[in-house]
Amino acid sequence: MPAARGAILDVLGVSFIADLSGALFWEEQSLLIVSDLHLEKGSSFARRGVLLPPYDTAATLALLSMLIARRNPRMVIALGDSFHDSDAHKRLSTADSQAIVAMQARRDWIWISGNHDPALPSDIGGIVADEVAIGPIVFRHEPTGAPGEIAGHLHPKARVSTRGRSMERRCFACDGERAVMPAFGAYTGGLSIRDAAFAKIFQTLGFMAHVLGDNRLHSIAASRCC
Repeated sequence: MPAARGAILDVLGVSFIADLSGALFWEEQSLLIVSDLHLEKGSSFARRGVLLPPYDTAATLALLSMLIARRNPRMVIALGDSFHDSDAHKRLSTADSQAIVAMQARRDWIWISGNHDPALPSDIGGIVADEVAIGPIVFRHEPTGAPGEIAGHLHPKARVSTRGRSMERRCFACDGERAVMPAFGAYTGGLSIRDAAFAKIFQTLGFMAHVLGDNRLHSIAASRCC
């Protein structure tokens, strides 16, 4: 589990702890937010003949379980695409299903609907919503660029050049009024923050990339990223 050396990320004056795992924690609300788990992505690919090691769901849930044990949140919000396809929940192993039940025990759990899982089943525990508003903050899957929004969907990543080398890492994208979270899932890819999709949300490159490093988050102006 990454050490708890995160960074403070502010959205409309609300302070969140940006965790090295790619999660956000709103301490005042005892709220943990994760995005784009894409559970059972490996088995989805296998059905199409693309064989990947079938450990992505177990790895993702293990990381989430450790994070929940460390933060002990009162509520968890999963920002959509928690399951890679409409049948993914049926392919969960017994152990993985039990892990989800254990994490939900004694806390509120909200699944936000995503484009990969628009019709979540009622037997996965918790409640399902299109979006959730708490105070000035709105949690949804697909970003619109609205002030106070925290969203996922785009899987932001940043390429940074240093000491003659360049490396690409997942990141939080935030300008103080809105934020896009990195994907939490083990097999999730990423989209460069220099892509036009981010320009539609932030309008300019005046936002920050909070890049997930090995031991801490690195806050870098988007304009400095490749």
